[in-house]
Amino acid sequence: MAMKKKILVVDDQPHIVRLVEVNLQKANFEVVTAADGEEGWDKICSERPDLIILDVIMPKKDGFQVLHDLKTHPDLRSIPVIMLTVKTQNADIVESLREGADLYLPKPFHPVELVSLVKRMLDSRPTL
Repeated sequence: MAMKKKILVVDDQPHIVRLVEVNLQKANFEVVTAADGEEGWDKICSERPDLIILDVIMPKKDGFQVLHDLKTHPDLRSIPVIMLTVKTQNADIVESLREGADLYLPKPFHPVELVSLVKRMLDSRPTL
C-alpha cells in the first residue's frame, strides 16, 4: 500500500486551514498545518511535505518570503507549491510564478477544485 501523501497548509486564517484540511483528509491525504510563515518554514524543514498550500498575507513571514526561501534551498526547491490567496493583482500572480509557485489559486476557492488540483499535481510528478 502506498504511503499517504503529506500536504502542508500554511495560512493564518483558522477557518481556511480547517476547510482545506478536512477536504484533503477526506481525499486520503495526510495534512500538516501552520498558522504563519515562520511556523510554515519550520514545518517545511521538519516534515518535508509532498506539496505545500501557501497563503501570501501572513504574520512573521509572508508567503512570498517562504516561497523564495523554499525555491532557493537545494534540498527543498522541488516541492510543489500552490499559492492560495486573496491577492489577485497581476503583479502578485507574476511574482509568485517567477519565484517558483506551481499554481496560483485565488480566494474564495472551491475545496473540491483545490483537492483535484492537488491530486493532479502530485500524480504528474515523477516518484523518487
